[in-house]
Amino acid sequence: MWDYITERVIKEAHYIIETNDTVRAAAVHFNISKSTVHTVETY
Repeated sequence: MWDYITERVIKEAHYIIETNDTVRAAAVHFNISKSTVHTVETY
């Protein structure tokens, strides 16, 4: 289970860094809530 979470965090972080998008845009791109992206990325 942790492997999946680790992979998701890395993918989201790379997306935000590469596109210079906001947390909201990343949430839309990955079809998850803004709160989930923010919680995971600040963890």
